[in-house]
Amino acid sequence: MSFYEQHRDFVEELQRTAPEGVRIEWSGDTLIMQAAPSSIHQLNIGLVQRQFEQHAPAGYLFSNNSALASPDVSKERTPDLTYLPVAVLAREGNSVAADEAVIAVEVVSKSNPGNDWMDKLRDYAVMRIPLYLIVDPRQQTVTLFSEPNHDQYHTRSDRKFGDRIRIPEPFGFELDLAGLTPYTD
Repeated sequence: MSFYEQHRDFVEELQRTAPEGVRIEWSGDTLIMQAAPSSIHQLNIGLVQRQFEQHAPAGYLFSNNSALASPDVSKERTPDLTYLPVAVLAREGNSVAADEAVIAVEVVSKSNPGNDWMDKLRDYAVMRIPLYLIVDPRQQTVTLFSEPNHDQYHTRSDRKFGDRIRIPEPFGFELDLAGLTPYTD
């Protein structure tokens, strides 16, 4: 059994025994455990998902719980929202190859913003996920990263809540940021 498979099995066992609402991810040798997201987090991801649904490429569906695995770089991450081919979602198991995803969307956590802004930004680029969208209710911003190469994205676009941001193909639409809700202190 490979190191990746041993690590994956260990994380799956932890997830089975973790308290309800706790999500476990891993990056290299680091385990990341997070509590269930807040209502504002859920509202924002739902508003974004609703718009993406209208523009999803044919043969793709959303997923909120699919672990994106990249064994060659020893990473497995579960974005708040991703789009995967229907055929991939029809397979058994809890994880799918990261290179099947066309986007990863994250709503920044109040308690651990560095996970989305640093760790996942690096990991999603390394995993070659073409688009990474960060919704940050703390700063009231939305940032789109594209063109992954090694451990970074080469293109970045920033907008404020209330604006619009262009989502490139395979979606090809303007995401309306007017309904997004900031965290309250």
